[in-house]
Amino acid sequence: MDSAALAGLRRLLEPDGWALLEKLPPYSEDSAMRLSEGLRARGVDPELVAAALTQSRLRARATEKFGDFASGMLFTQAGLEQATRLSVGAHHARRYRAAGVSLVADLGCGLGGDAMALSALGIPVLAVEADEATAALATVNLRHFPTATVRHGDGLTLDLAAEGVDAVFADPARRAGGRRVFDPAAYAPPLPEVLGLRQDVPALGVKVAPGVPYSALPGDVHAQWVSVDGEVVEAGLWFGPLAPEGPGRSALVLAGDEAHVLTESGDVSGTASGAPDAPARSAVVREIGEYLYEPDGAVIRAGLVARTAEDLDAGVVSDGIAYLTSDSPTTTPFATGYRVLDHFVFSLKRLRAYLRERDIGRLTIKKRGTAVVPERLRKQLSLAGDGEATVVLTRLAGRQSVLVVEPL
Repeated sequence: MDSAALAGLRRLLEPDGWALLEKLPPYSEDSAMRLSEGLRARGVDPELVAAALTQSRLRARATEKFGDFASGMLFTQAGLEQATRLSVGAHHARRYRAAGVSLVADLGCGLGGDAMALSALGIPVLAVEADEATAALATVNLRHFPTATVRHGDGLTLDLAAEGVDAVFADPARRAGGRRVFDPAAYAPPLPEVLGLRQDVPALGVKVAPGVPYSALPGDVHAQWVSVDGEVVEAGLWFGPLAPEGPGRSALVLAGDEAHVLTESGDVSGTASGAPDAPARSAVVREIGEYLYEPDGAVIRAGLVARTAEDLDAGVVSDGIAYLTSDSPTTTPFATGYRVLDHFVFSLKRLRAYLRERDIGRLTIKKRGTAVVPERLRKQLSLAGDGEATVVLTRLAGRQSVLVVEPL
């Protein structure tokens, strides 16, 4: 965090700064400049105005993750990007409650999202954050939870036994210089060092990026990929009493108020099976049927496409392509279904003619297994009709193809 941003946050923590922030109207990009100019004209310090409007903008964005809680929190851009959604944090917290733990060390607590979820269930939390400014913001965000304590420091140097910690949650930083870090060994702290904590505290949970390779997963982990309303947001690594499913991989699909879990052996009532670092099973390739299914991203990341295919009595449309096809319409929370209206080998000329004949002007383009860029294709098609359609660009039996579909 640069010095100007840090100074602005300090001003907001002063009584006049907090009062200004709380009086601001809901953030609007259209009116932000006018509001800024008005505050400065009234003699409000420009640095404080900039800091308050920045927080107002971040609070508006944070509503997606924190709901109504966002209006009383403080954020940084980087912290908000990595923060756990409260809906996901609630599922984390339930694992700790079910394990009967008495004190959770939240290492790398960031802005305090997971500590909030744990505290909401009455679980005492020691939240540790290496960045001083972020630790200060976490203190503000957790001010309403008396069972949460925030400490500035290096979580890996914490004497867990002396603190009475019997469970750990860790969220290592996955950005450096504003860029995402994909190598788990380059996390801060590195994932192998974090995983070493389970030698002292078996009840360990770690939040990692959804792209974590299976090769980075130890054999005793239950790895669960999580999607929220169709967007894959994280993978959670769970050990010891926090993983009653046992070692393996699963997908947690959150849609609205509903939660669905898929494991290799079945739904949430089943147990995980297979080595966490084993390659994903392959599904049988089938000719295109009457229906197409697009597995949820968490299902794909967890390597459970073949499991979903079995449940749908379906096969994949081509080797290595995570689109499923069958002749039966089935509703499942783990895949989005479409009725196949037509399909043909991909050709720009043929596709353009096909759509123009049907007066299509609004086109949804989905793709998998093809180098076609949807926005470039849309310009090349030059559509101007009144109708709308959905096309899927993929491979059928290895050939670049177009499927015209409609959602079930």
